[in-house]
Amino acid sequence: MLQLIDLTKKYGDFTAVDNISLKVEDGEVFGLLGPNGAGKSTTVSMISTVLQPTQGEIIVNGKSLRQNPIDCKKVMGIVPQDLALYQSLSAKDNLEFFGSLYGLYGKELKNRVDEVLDIIQLTDKRDQDVCEFSGGMKRRVNIGAALMNNPKLLILDEPTVGIDPQSRNHILETVRRLNKEKGMTVIYTSHYMEEVEFLCKRVAIVDHGKLMALGTKEELKENLNACDTLTVSFNKASSAALSKINDLQGVEKTTLENNTISMLVSPTKRNVIDIVDDLKNLGIKLTSFRYDEVNLESIFLQMTGKSLRE
Repeated sequence: MLQLIDLTKKYGDFTAVDNISLKVEDGEVFGLLGPNGAGKSTTVSMISTVLQPTQGEIIVNGKSLRQNPIDCKKVMGIVPQDLALYQSLSAKDNLEFFGSLYGLYGKELKNRVDEVLDIIQLTDKRDQDVCEFSGGMKRRVNIGAALMNNPKLLILDEPTVGIDPQSRNHILETVRRLNKEKGMTVIYTSHYMEEVEFLCKRVAIVDHGKLMALGTKEELKENLNACDTLTVSFNKASSAALSKINDLQGVEKTTLENNTISMLVSPTKRNVIDIVDDLKNLGIKLTSFRYDEVNLESIFLQMTGKSLRE
């Protein structure tokens, strides 16, 4: 459905997007994950033709975006990070306006407005001016505008920034439903790891405009040798025993604070239960332990040493 080939965007000596290549399959929910300023929005702007690439190629639904921009735009819906709505118009009037830009009119336009209002669950607010809406409701209308042409490819650029948890959950469930019920291909950009994990099977992690990693969470974990976290509490341990923990097979790094040991452990090298047994055999009297499987944010931290939200 979408392919980026050596996509690059430069502003003078600054490279915002650096030679990114990836492919999104038809019907896939694909996550583009990275900290603020990583190049996610610049990439979306090039796909939506707001920006022209410095070099590289974008293929949408089998066609070159550069050579066939109108055909490509017809199958895409873009939800920008900043609201693109007329505040003094009602939800219905906003949707009618954006639908007319896609060539809808008459009964077809009216029916599509009704369908989209139902999808974003704002039918009862259809005649209310957007300026009176909450931030979350405005975001839902913003998504509705992108759905007016019933796109095959929906691209959402950080659609939950600055909204309340209830609206956020509604947006996530709407995206999931559009994919499952309509077969819509979705590209979801965010710096919120938990949203991408909830929606997406495959992700691309970007930083400083570069593609750092690509694949499922399991593939990233294996390819990057990412570590899970084992945290144990104890009430008795000798200094000699504690000094030997770093030498245990499967333990990559340890942190000791008071009577708690936090360990980065490699699940591909050693079973966590065996590591717990090793700690007991060292004479460390454990009172509890907790095992946390690596998530996308942990993978990013282990790759770059910084938070996704920086």
